[in-house]
Amino acid sequence: MEIFRHLPKDAPLSIEEIKEALIESLHGKELKKVLLIPPDITRYHSNAGMITNTYYHLLKDQAIVDILPALGTHDPMTKEEVKDMYGDIPFERFIIHRWRTDIVKVGEVPASYVKSITEGLWESGVTMELNKIILDPSYDLIISIGQVVPHEVIGMANHAKNIFVGCGGKSTIHQSHMIGAVYGMERMMGKDHTPVRKVLDYAWEHFIKELPLIFVLTVTTAPNNQIQTHGLFIGDTRRVLEEAIEVSQRKNINFVKTGIKKCIVYLDPKEFRSTWLGNKAIYRTRMAVADGGDLIVIAPGIMKFGEDETIDHLIKKYGYVGRDQVLELFKHNEDLQKNMSAAAHLIHSSSEGRFKITYAVKDIDQESIRRVNFSAMDYEEAIRQFPIHTFSPGYNTLSNGEEIYFIPNPALGLWINEETFYNQDKVGKTS
Repeated sequence: MEIFRHLPKDAPLSIEEIKEALIESLHGKELKKVLLIPPDITRYHSNAGMITNTYYHLLKDQAIVDILPALGTHDPMTKEEVKDMYGDIPFERFIIHRWRTDIVKVGEVPASYVKSITEGLWESGVTMELNKIILDPSYDLIISIGQVVPHEVIGMANHAKNIFVGCGGKSTIHQSHMIGAVYGMERMMGKDHTPVRKVLDYAWEHFIKELPLIFVLTVTTAPNNQIQTHGLFIGDTRRVLEEAIEVSQRKNINFVKTGIKKCIVYLDPKEFRSTWLGNKAIYRTRMAVADGGDLIVIAPGIMKFGEDETIDHLIKKYGYVGRDQVLELFKHNEDLQKNMSAAAHLIHSSSEGRFKITYAVKDIDQESIRRVNFSAMDYEEAIRQFPIHTFSPGYNTLSNGEEIYFIPNPALGLWINEETFYNQDKVGKTS
C-alpha cells in the first residue's frame, strides 16, 4: 500500500486532505486492536499530534487503540503535554517506552555488513532491540507516525528509525549513535542511504518485515509557529520514505550564500528542556556558521543537560570537548563505553573550535554551563540584546547596525553555507 499526498510547489495540505488520506489508509481493514507509534512532544511541529488524534477517533469504536510515543531516551510526557500534543485522547491509552528495560532483542546486523557500509570505521555487529509491545501478536495493525527532516545521526529522520531508535533499546540506541558520530555527522545530514540508515533498513527487512506495520510520514514547516504539512506519505514500503525525503530536502534544507557570522537560535520551552535535545541548535547550524563566528542559543526551557540521569551525569563529567578528545576519553573510560550515545552526543555537540557556542538559559547557573565547555550569557541580557520577538527567520539587522541570522526552531531544518558545501548536489533553498 502506498498513499501519497503532495501538492504542486510543495503547497501545504489542508486538514481535510490529510484526514481523507488517513481514512483511505484504513479502508477495507477489519481491526480489533491497533498500536499507534507517534513521536513525543520534542517533535511537536511534526503534525503527528493531529494525525494521532484523527486515527484514534477513526478507530476507537471498532478497536482497542494503544499509543506508544517513540520517546527514545527522552523523559516520559506529562498529562499536560499529552493533551497539548494529542488532544482529547484519554491519558490511560498511552504507554511509556522505557528504553533500558522494556525491550527485546530481535536480531543482530552482521559485523561484516556494518564494516562494509562504514568504510571500516565500525567493525562490530549492531544488536537490534525494540519495545516488546511492538511484537505483541494481538495487534492487527501498527501505525508508525512521524516527520521526515534532516537528522544528525541518520541523515534523514523517521521510517525504521521511529521503531528501532524511538522505541529501541539501549544497545541499538548507543551503537547507532556512535556509528553516526564516528562516520561523521556532516557527511550524513540531509542525505538518504547513510550507514545508520542502512543498518536500520537491514533490521527492518530482516527482523520485523512480517509485522502488520505501516508508516505515516509528514514533511512540515512552521512559519510563525503555525504547522504546515507539505507532504503526507503512507505505506509499508521504503519508497514512502524516499518520496518524503525528496520533499523534505526542498522544504527543510536552507542554503546561505556565505558563512553566518552571528547566528541566534531560539529553543521553544515546549520542546527543549535539556542540552541533549537543545543542541540541535548546534547540529543543524554547524555547516552554516562561519569560522570564528558566534552561535547564541536562547533557551528559556533548558533546565538540565541529559534527559536520562546517567547521560546527564556523563555530560557534566566530561563536557563538550570535541571529537578527538571524546574519542580518546572513550578508549579509557568504561562509563562512556557503556553509554555510547552519550559519547556520540558529546562529539556532535562541539564546534571543534570553529565557532563560539553560547547558551542563555534561566534554570542552569552560568558556571555550570561553562563547565561543560560552552560560554554562558545572562538570559535577560540576551533577550535585551537580541529581541527575538521582533525578528524574522533569516537575516535581521540590529539597532546598532550588526547583522544576525535568526532561526526560531532548529528542529525543523538544516542550514548550510553554499561556499563550503562541496561534493553533493544542492537540494535546498537559498536564503
